[in-house]
Amino acid sequence: MPIIDYHCHLVPKEIYENKNYKNITRVWLNDGTYGDHYKWRLMRANGIPEELITGDADDYEKFLAWVETIEEAVGNSVYEWTHLELRRFLGINEPLTRENAPEVWKKANTLLQTEDFKPRNLIKLSHVVAVCTTDDPASDLHYHKLLKQEERENGFRSLPAMRSDSLIYIDKPTFGE
Repeated sequence: MPIIDYHCHLVPKEIYENKNYKNITRVWLNDGTYGDHYKWRLMRANGIPEELITGDADDYEKFLAWVETIEEAVGNSVYEWTHLELRRFLGINEPLTRENAPEVWKKANTLLQTEDFKPRNLIKLSHVVAVCTTDDPASDLHYHKLLKQEERENGFRSLPAMRSDSLIYIDKPTFGE
């Protein structure tokens, strides 16, 4: 069945630019600005230092911190999602562990550099017909407008969905903007 993804952590700019991801950490955890708050919460609950979650630590160190977290998360839905992604996209059928982390890192990053693993192709591979990104309420929707022009070619729609985080972070220097 086609999928209508009404909640994701994809960034419209990344979908439009359609560049290969640098590595699996940038896909799974964060690219420096955006990330997966479900994974971050699980990592924090596991006692992982913030430097290895949203901080400036090396991407491989962040990946290993995620592996350490996921090993402790059996029964959590994020554990299942992680392994489902490993199976469906990367062809890795064994549980992610500290022991196989170097192999998974290498295989994932090799695949992420191919044409099939660019953002638009990953969306198509997942049978997504509509993807609702999380957008700031003040967004000018520039990338959505550009993606709208390429809908037929892409084979999916990209729609904005408001994410109001910026409205509640009054302590951030960018709040006034």
